[in-house]
Amino acid sequence: MTASHSEATRRLEAAARSALHAPSVFNSQPWRWRIDGDTMLLYADRGRQLGSIDPDGRLLLISCGTALHHARTALAASGWSAEVERLPDSSRPDLLARIHLSAAVPADPEAQRMAAVIQRRRTDRRAFGDRTVSEDMLTRLRRFVEFEGAYLHVVHRDQIPMLALTNEHAAGTEREDPAYLAELHRWTNRPAWRADGVPPETAVRPALRRVPVRDFAPGGNAGLAAGLGVDKGAAYVILFGLSDQPTDLLRGGEALSALLLLATADGLATAALSEAVEITWPRLLLRGLLAGVGEPYLAVRLGYPVSGQPVPASPRRFPADAISIKK
Repeated sequence: MTASHSEATRRLEAAARSALHAPSVFNSQPWRWRIDGDTMLLYADRGRQLGSIDPDGRLLLISCGTALHHARTALAASGWSAEVERLPDSSRPDLLARIHLSAAVPADPEAQRMAAVIQRRRTDRRAFGDRTVSEDMLTRLRRFVEFEGAYLHVVHRDQIPMLALTNEHAAGTEREDPAYLAELHRWTNRPAWRADGVPPETAVRPALRRVPVRDFAPGGNAGLAAGLGVDKGAAYVILFGLSDQPTDLLRGGEALSALLLLATADGLATAALSEAVEITWPRLLLRGLLAGVGEPYLAVRLGYPVSGQPVPASPRRFPADAISIKK
C-alpha cells in the first residue's frame, strides 16, 4: 500500500524531526530537509561547517550521514520502506540524498529498537567503569556498521597508548590555533535561541583519562565531573571506510548512527572522539592503527557508565529552522 500525498508528507516530516536528534561535530547540526509530497531531500548546510577543524567538510558529511540514518531508521520503525539516492545530482554537491517513500511494510524490529532510543541517546564524556564491553557486542556492532557500508576496527589494548598519544597531540595543536579557539568559543557559548552547540552543562571537567577527552569548557565552567570510573572497561573503536570521497563519508555517518543507536539500545554509553582526524598528521598516525587498509573517519569510546544520572540533553534546532515543506 502506498501513502497518499498528505500521509507521505506527515511520515517524512516525522522522520526529519527524528533526525534532529542525530549527533554532529560540535552539535552543529549542519543539515536541512526539504519535503515535497512523498520525497524528501537532504542538504548540507555549509553555513554550519567548522572551518578550523573541518575545512574539507569531512565531518560535516559524516554528521549529515547520521541524520540520514536517523530518518531512515524512523521510517523503517514506523513500517514504511524508502528508496534512498545518495548524491543524486553531481551539479548540486550540497544535495546529499533523496528519500522517496515507497510503501507500507512490516515494521523492522531492529529499527524499532534503535528508533526507541533516538531521543535519549547522549554523548557521555564522563569516565566509564570497569565492566568490559563483550566481544559478542563488538561483533554485533561491527556487523551493523558493515551493513551500512563502512568498517569498524577494535583498538587492541596495546594500541590504546598510541590512540591516546594521537588524540593528545591533535588536541595540543588545536589549543595553539587562535582560529580553533575562536570556533570553540563560538560553539560553546551559544544563545539559547540558536538551539545548537555544546552547552557547559554537558561538558566534563578535565581529569586523567586513558584517552584524552576534548575540553569543551576551557573557562572552567563544565557542568559534569569525570566521575569515579577510569575507563578501565571501555572499548575504543575506529570507524573507517575505503576512501574519503563524499559518498563514503556520508555512508560513514550512517554507519556511525547505527553504531551509536544500537549501542545505546543495548545499554552502552558512547562518545565520539574526532580530534585525531581533524589534523592531517594525527590522522596519518590513526591510519597506521588500521594497518593502512582504510581511511579513518573518527574513533568512538564505548562502555558502561558508573553514574546512573543521565547526561543533560544537548539543544536541538527547532523543526521550522531545519525542515521545509512544500505546500
